[in-house]
Amino acid sequence: MLRWFRFFSRWPLWALHALGSVGGWAVWLLSGRYRRRFLDNAAQAGLPWHAVLGAVGQSGRMTAELPRLWLGRTPTLEWADDRAASQAYAQGQGVLFLTPHMGCFEVTAQALALRYGAEHGQLTVLYRPARHAALAEVMALARNRPGLQAVPTTLAGVRQMIKALRAGEAVGLLPDQVPPEGMGVWAPFFGRPAYTMTLAARLALQTGARVVLIWGERLAWGRGYRLHTRELGHALSPDLETAVVQINQAMETMVRACPQQYLWAYARYKAPRKDL
Repeated sequence: MLRWFRFFSRWPLWALHALGSVGGWAVWLLSGRYRRRFLDNAAQAGLPWHAVLGAVGQSGRMTAELPRLWLGRTPTLEWADDRAASQAYAQGQGVLFLTPHMGCFEVTAQALALRYGAEHGQLTVLYRPARHAALAEVMALARNRPGLQAVPTTLAGVRQMIKALRAGEAVGLLPDQVPPEGMGVWAPFFGRPAYTMTLAARLALQTGARVVLIWGERLAWGRGYRLHTRELGHALSPDLETAVVQINQAMETMVRACPQQYLWAYARYKAPRKDL
């Protein structure tokens, strides 16, 4: 698998995105289950079909771009607005970056490491190790780079994130990822109960870290990515379950801003698995 990743990592981004778009539509046409989940999730958010049509091809681009992002040259990056991130770093209390399954969440971590790593220390990101040994090898090789450290979804990984925040560094995670049983609460997401991680809220409440919302917009024709940051807009409630709801609401707002790049087929409302 590493050989194939290296091969595709040399492709121009526009070619990978073109290939990914074809793959995204092929999955849409061939998998009724995938299609139903996609449409059901969009309908739950109150969005018509035409508002999310672009997300079909975008989901394929998300997969096809991984070899380039993990093993190839860094693509073109531009910042739409970095004020929220810069101001949060300046506070020196640690920064918690949150992004939904939207746009290119792989590139957000790389962009933050490149822009802020030298001055403010490394960014620690949480990831779920791949079950396939060959893919796990690729992930281990690619995700750790200067200014960026990936830690697994284990207690040891969580401890590393807490340590980083208390040292004034930054961490990043996807708060709309369904956690294992016992590590979340049922909270509304677009009006429907979804098992939601408590980790993001716990990290912020326990360490006093500043919460910043970020997402990487995938630009057309392989032109690269545009990074968007914004403040949460209000303090998190000291009540954990209320804070979880507030984070879900923030994710909803981000998704509504660009529904064409959200991963609508993600099984957001599934029951949690029982193993870590």
